[in-house]
Amino acid sequence: MGIFSSLCRGVGNTLIRIICGICFSSTTDDQDFDTSTPDHHGHAVSQPTNSVSALALDLFHFENTCQVPEQLSEHVTSSKKAQARWYKKLFKAWKDAKPPTKTPEQASRLVMQALHQHQKADVEGLLKFYGLPILHEHRTEIPAVVVFPPEEVKFKLQTVPVDAKAVDGDGLTVYVDAADHKEALSVPSHVLEALLERSKARTSRDYPKADALHKTTIDAGYRMLKGSNNVDILARKYRIRLRGIDAPENRQPFGKEAKEELAYLVQGKCLNVHVYGEDQYGRLVGDVYCHGKFAQEIMLKKGLAWHYAAYDKRPGLIEWARKARAAGIGLWASSDPKEPWEWRKNNSRNGKLDKLN
Repeated sequence: MGIFSSLCRGVGNTLIRIICGICFSSTTDDQDFDTSTPDHHGHAVSQPTNSVSALALDLFHFENTCQVPEQLSEHVTSSKKAQARWYKKLFKAWKDAKPPTKTPEQASRLVMQALHQHQKADVEGLLKFYGLPILHEHRTEIPAVVVFPPEEVKFKLQTVPVDAKAVDGDGLTVYVDAADHKEALSVPSHVLEALLERSKARTSRDYPKADALHKTTIDAGYRMLKGSNNVDILARKYRIRLRGIDAPENRQPFGKEAKEELAYLVQGKCLNVHVYGEDQYGRLVGDVYCHGKFAQEIMLKKGLAWHYAAYDKRPGLIEWARKARAAGIGLWASSDPKEPWEWRKNNSRNGKLDKLN
């Protein structure tokens, strides 16, 4: 029995959503299309995601069963053995694709690049089988790495409810459901295998082995959490640094208050995080929104953070910080408040790492 079949029987909905959820879930982008048609598996999916989702599902099915779709032979002339070689190449290309393959055009380009040495008629037959567009050679290629302007959001995260213990004054650790369509295809195979083996170990009451396998999952940046309706989900870990502000360190005046304020704002809530980049500690730098509230705005207006003017020139942040300072709110009530970045320079290494532990 392959890994995919074992997952279906041994682990249940959690991993099935991770592997297949991307293929048949509705997204905001799909709302521009109102047609729904069955794919070659007989699933009803919206037209724009039909072709991409069907290909994704077949690639994962092939990886775990070494089987290609039966109906494909009606569209190509090569043997099943040759088709298997195609899918092996395509699966590797799909996993390595950056950014992830989402649109029919991106999927077509991936297929054409991965199978460029194969017969043109077979490649076009494969594209037609999935309903993917046949791209002309003169079309501009999408670069392997997309370069974003400095002020443009690179990507967005929708988190699961946040634990208050994972918060400090200007940063927090969040988790994103790995079944999310943006996350599903990037889950490492060894994590899925560890989850499967852990489920088996728990069933047989081999708890030391289950704990060791759980550590494998955690070390890879994932964790099993309770989702909605108390259902276990696999979630990916992200460390976030709030863009444009710097809160007092834990051992500075108002450090504790800053941490408590941010924890109060986000505890138990799902957040929207707009990511702009990454800092030297591997944290994602972004704007955090919580039920319509902008976290940085609240921290600045309550005088619980400095505006990091050297790195962020947005007028709103400048004005919120100015008004709090003029009113003597929060840390501005002190006669000589010390900038956190200056405090870190003059204190021990432990002080510098306060927010990173």
